Amino acid sequence: MKKIVLLCFFCLLFMIAHAQDKASRIDSLLTAYSNQKVFNGNVLVAENGVVLFKKSYGYADEETQRKLNPETVFELASVSKQFTAMGIVLLQKQGKLSFDDPIKKYVPELSFYEGITIRNLLHHTGGLPDYMELFAEHWDKSKIAVNQDIVTLFATHKPKVLFQPNEKYEYSNTGYALLGLIIEKVSKQSFGDYLKDAIFKPLQMNDTQVYRSRYQPEVIPNYANGYVLDEKNNKVKPDTFGKEFYSYYLDGIVGDGMVNSNLDDLLKWDRALYGTQLVNESDKQLIFSSIKTLDGKNTNYGFGWGISQHVKYGKSVSHTGSWAGYLTAISRFLTEDKTIIILQNNLTQNTKIPIDEIKRILYNESIVDKIENKIALTTKDLDIYLGEYSSPEFPLKVTITKDNVTMMAQATGQSAFPLNAIAKDKFEFKRAGILLEFVPSEKKMILNQGGKQFVFTKS
Repeated sequence: MKKIVLLCFFCLLFMIAHAQDKASRIDSLLTAYSNQKVFNGNVLVAENGVVLFKKSYGYADEETQRKLNPETVFELASVSKQFTAMGIVLLQKQGKLSFDDPIKKYVPELSFYEGITIRNLLHHTGGLPDYMELFAEHWDKSKIAVNQDIVTLFATHKPKVLFQPNEKYEYSNTGYALLGLIIEKVSKQSFGDYLKDAIFKPLQMNDTQVYRSRYQPEVIPNYANGYVLDEKNNKVKPDTFGKEFYSYYLDGIVGDGMVNSNLDDLLKWDRALYGTQLVNESDKQLIFSSIKTLDGKNTNYGFGWGISQHVKYGKSVSHTGSWAGYLTAISRFLTEDKTIIILQNNLTQNTKIPIDEIKRILYNESIVDKIENKIALTTKDLDIYLGEYSSPEFPLKVTITKDNVTMMAQATGQSAFPLNAIAKDKFEFKRAGILLEFVPSEKKMILNQGGKQFVFTKS
């Protein structure tokens, strides 16, 4: 018996030392990124619900030099979509709607879009064009839009669908904004009040709320201001660019974003998704399952979550978010119950989302960067890529230029950054995890960053 107790004691010491080693490696990684000015934010890592690592790096307010702390509240951007999806699931469980209801049942103004269902919106298989491009062209920028304005603008201009329902998958902010509006119509509450009553209060997520800083400003203690770069590479708040900047006039729209939270509350959310306080196992199977579209491809997207299956890591669900000064991510490795939460209040071409690096540390892998085989191009070789590119899925236009033999990319209101050629028609900006793939014959450019993909067209 004495030997067994001693063996258990040494096993416990080994586990503690191993956990400390992981935490130390994560801290070293993030400290290096913070010193390189490519990371400014909060990180929480948990295994089996136990916090392995939690720390803050940088400032919540650049002007006052107020530092971030682990309780600081951030805008979640598209990480909000999982809460919107859960709101729909809870209304379905109450019998107030069906996943297969056509959206025209709740938004009759859009009845000319035939066959699109709530389920399509949840899976991003509805085919509706993104609303941001429509607002950039037709909206009075002195006004702040709300969800009903999306309906009005679509009903007025009737933009064509990108594809028929279920034909394929394409990430859509429009779909989740409409889900936010459907939640309001069915629950007869504001989107924020409904999520508060249905999700945040039951889970005691006391620092989480739907917050629109320009549409309904209020003082939130310990809040992280979002920062972007101006033309001189200085950190500034997005409002510096005036009312013409998308983050001002789209601030009233919810469903695809606008949930604000912190590390501890998001861990509560993570733990609730392993239990049955909100939904049962059958519901979770639906939420965390991908589907196949008519083109035979897998969506790799459930209800508000990206879905992945890996030989080593098992099943994982995740989402990233980016919006005018914020870059966020949550990854949940379901097979072994590991969780990574990253909240940043800087969004520049240099900002990194170190999800992959932290994952490698959790799984005892090396985080040494792979050396890519770069290829040399002449200045003439670059000419086929140059021009201005836009995407209905992305709020900013991207201009591709060259500086001698170096190709440069610049998003609206941002600084230009260099691209390295790594293969035919493929360029990267490694520090920010950006990969650009060009299809010159189709005048297309595909932007890959943080697990998300956006297709741009050359004008």
